[in-house]
Amino acid sequence: MRETLLSGEDCAAHEGQDHGGDLAAAARLFPRAPRPWLDLSTGINPFAYPYTPLAPEIFTRLPETCTALEATAWQAYATPPYAGIVAAPGSQALIQALPRLWAARGRPLPRVGILGPTYTEHAANWRSIGAPVEEVRDFAALDAMDVAVIVNPNNPDGRLIAADALCALAARLALRNGLLIVDEAFMDLERSEAHLVPQLPRAGVIVLRSFGKTYGLGGLRLGFAITEPGLAEDLRSWFGAWAVSGPAIAIGRQALGDVAWRERTGRRLTAQIAVLDGFLKGAGFTICGGTRLFRLTSHAQAEVWFQRLGEAGIYVRRFANAPNWLRFGIPGDDRSLMRLGDIFAKGL
Repeated sequence: MRETLLSGEDCAAHEGQDHGGDLAAAARLFPRAPRPWLDLSTGINPFAYPYTPLAPEIFTRLPETCTALEATAWQAYATPPYAGIVAAPGSQALIQALPRLWAARGRPLPRVGILGPTYTEHAANWRSIGAPVEEVRDFAALDAMDVAVIVNPNNPDGRLIAADALCALAARLALRNGLLIVDEAFMDLERSEAHLVPQLPRAGVIVLRSFGKTYGLGGLRLGFAITEPGLAEDLRSWFGAWAVSGPAIAIGRQALGDVAWRERTGRRLTAQIAVLDGFLKGAGFTICGGTRLFRLTSHAQAEVWFQRLGEAGIYVRRFANAPNWLRFGIPGDDRSLMRLGDIFAKGL
């Protein structure tokens, strides 16, 4: 499986929606690989939040409202008083909802600009409503759009756009009743001055946050949109009652309120990254960028390394339109690091 990228001088736009974490696909590619898999194909935190076991009735009754969960998220994300926050069943659900909400309002199809190369689901969902989508490399080109989409920090290279530049772009788009979508799925563990949420609410700006990536609980399906109150209410109505499960509400409240765990986990990830980077450089990889949850690398023999790692039961992310790239998630313990290091030490 290969993830495809948007734009790029050496890569064409592609609509394949492959994603990491598909170990069934890995098993088909490498049927003789040893088990268990070391899955480094996602950007999910390997240190899952150690939530308190839930009462049985949380699974047997309908979920409560998200009011308490959203209040906890509001504080965790340093949300200003007049911004709205909406819980949803994952940031992916929000990515899918926004184009459809635009269309449901009866507005003309927007010209959508996406700063690439980046996560392909944004383009795919705007195209699904018939909107023309342009994938651009130049930040300034977004000024001409009706809807601008920026993944920040970017997936897969970790590129960061400063909050003041985003605010200025938002102000220019707002003059034309435009919309700026900033996908901060990987932002929680990055430095706070890069966060856009504290600058809200601003007209025509929506910020997306992913719970599962930060807290290592991708299967829980929980995400948030932070925006102006009117758009927040439109999104809340779009998802309707019981959009977020009872277990997601309960675990989300525990985790989002645990500042000490977040800080401690950030330090653990930094330590793991230092070791991982050493292994990668020793094997001849160039580190092109990343975040605390993944590293993007380049190697002239990336495809050979993909095969070599896969045959050893280590699954990483490759890219159809960038054949020299591999993306590595962060190994979660010393045993996993050593397993990876042993493969690199043997070479090709």
